[in-house]
Amino acid sequence: MSGIDKKKIVSLLTLIAFMGGLQAPVIAKSFFHPFSLTERKPTFNVPKKYDTPQLQGSVAVDSAASVSWRQFFSDPDLVSLIETALANNQDFNIQIQDIEIAANEVRERQAEYLPKVGLGAGASYIHPSENTTEGVLDKITSRNFFRYPDFNLNLGPSLSWEVDIWRRLRNAKDAARLRMVAQYEVRNFLISRLVAEIARNYYELMALDTSLKILDANISIQEAAFLKMQALKRYAKANQLAVNRFEAQLNRTKSQRAETSQSIVEKENRLKFLSGIYDERPIVRHSEQFMTIPVHELQTGVPTQLLENRADIRQAAAAIKAAKLDLKSVKAQLYPNLTIRAGTGFSGFNPQLLFRTPQSLFYNVMGDITLPLINRKAIIARTQIADARQTQAVLNYEQTLLRAYTDVLNEQSSIQKMQQAFDTKKREVVLLEESIGIANMLFKYAKATYIEVLLTQEEKLNAEKELVQVKMELVGSKVDLYRALGGGWR
Repeated sequence: MSGIDKKKIVSLLTLIAFMGGLQAPVIAKSFFHPFSLTERKPTFNVPKKYDTPQLQGSVAVDSAASVSWRQFFSDPDLVSLIETALANNQDFNIQIQDIEIAANEVRERQAEYLPKVGLGAGASYIHPSENTTEGVLDKITSRNFFRYPDFNLNLGPSLSWEVDIWRRLRNAKDAARLRMVAQYEVRNFLISRLVAEIARNYYELMALDTSLKILDANISIQEAAFLKMQALKRYAKANQLAVNRFEAQLNRTKSQRAETSQSIVEKENRLKFLSGIYDERPIVRHSEQFMTIPVHELQTGVPTQLLENRADIRQAAAAIKAAKLDLKSVKAQLYPNLTIRAGTGFSGFNPQLLFRTPQSLFYNVMGDITLPLINRKAIIARTQIADARQTQAVLNYEQTLLRAYTDVLNEQSSIQKMQQAFDTKKREVVLLEESIGIANMLFKYAKATYIEVLLTQEEKLNAEKELVQVKMELVGSKVDLYRALGGGWR
């Protein structure tokens, strides 16, 4: 090729490159981005502080959620039960496998970015038609010293590498890594929920035991009253109606005792299920301490700490980042793709000649630049799907954040209101306890009817049961507030 021809070719290529540079912005805007995306940004749409007052005399604003559940729950039997559940619970173990799946997805995405190298071996035999160029040459060369080779052997490594110019593969890898982080947060959220559920069921079991003791005590009182009424009937100081009413009250209380006993069995089995244990022995607990369990207001901190403590909010935040990277990765499929292919090895038509160098040595290097044309609509559709999923992730984050903030407000108010209800109900039980003695004394001297005695005993029984229930709601609200603040997974 002459020097003039080379100059013409160089000038032509320079002109094409210059024109392409002028048109590049237009092409990039119209061809690479033929649509508009509605990428939504998350907003922190909760107040900067809670409306409810913080602990009096407390200077620090650290949330109670930063306290480990081993320190939050002082009952050693409950701590042991939670530890057993974290080791055996099936839902928790299933989530561990989800984390393993996500970790392997990260490894898979990371391997896609690396060059693909493989070792290949092959053999081929081609017998061309005599009416083709290869066939004519084969016929001619067969008359000479060596024949045209129809058989061929190949052995050697090959390489294929998609150059990640637009970070399509790396964004996909980073998105997979963030989804793995989200799975870890799902695990933490599951731990928090499991700890709270076990604690609540454990305290409910203690409350049922306390209710059972109350029923047993009232059954003893009612049996004594029933025997006394029978004796009065024998001395003609009472009638059969009074005896029947006292006996009916006694039977009703015994029926409630049977129902409570069944609830205890179901609650124990629920705790065993959550703990993943198969044991006929009862759950170890000290129910006599239930009514004296202290319930103090918890330090809630400020709403922004929910971002640090609540695992479901952290999981939603990681999901947003992963969705954004997925969107970028899908968008990059519209851009030109550069793939480098290379190979080397040995090739020969005779096994004896296969490893003879340098005659049997071959190598090749190729580069391909491809741009999607016909399948662009499919890529655009996938991009818009990724954009919609990114919007969903943001909306889910905002919903999770608002739900967490509302949970804290509800549980904090519940502790305050249940404490007031407990104090009031406790005073009611004391008054009714005194009323039973007064009613029996008045009945003894015919100053009160047996109906008043029955009603007083029934009111006292109901008040004691309600007191236990209010105490259960009070203790449960403390556990739920601890979970709502994001505690329980540390």
